[in-house]
Amino acid sequence: MAVNVVVTESQFLQTRRFRRYKLDVPVRVVKQAEDKVRYIDGRGNELNEGGLAVNVGVELDVDELVDVEFTPPYSGEPIRARACVRNRDGYRYGLEFLAETPDDCERVMDIRTALQAFGKVIPN
Repeated sequence: MAVNVVVTESQFLQTRRFRRYKLDVPVRVVKQAEDKVRYIDGRGNELNEGGLAVNVGVELDVDELVDVEFTPPYSGEPIRARACVRNRDGYRYGLEFLAETPDDCERVMDIRTALQAFGKVIPN
């Protein structure tokens, strides 16, 4: 017996800590190894103050730490934030911004400020 679950938009938004915003921006993921640093270009979408979904053609492991650099819409300045890979589907990764240091917290505040100028929420 199959069971269908229907989630309304208000219920969907209540299950997330932050609202997601639809966008399509170039991103650069910085992956550091012991002996080298790799810069991987990709596309970012579904941004919120907690993280960003990215599509990049590189293998990243869940729980791996990376830097992600992007310029939010309506902002002239790029933001570079530390992030942790929380999930993946092929080469699409869910990155969570870290807020462990004062510098990390400042980057998250920069992202929050940039989002105030941005408007399209992804419906369920």
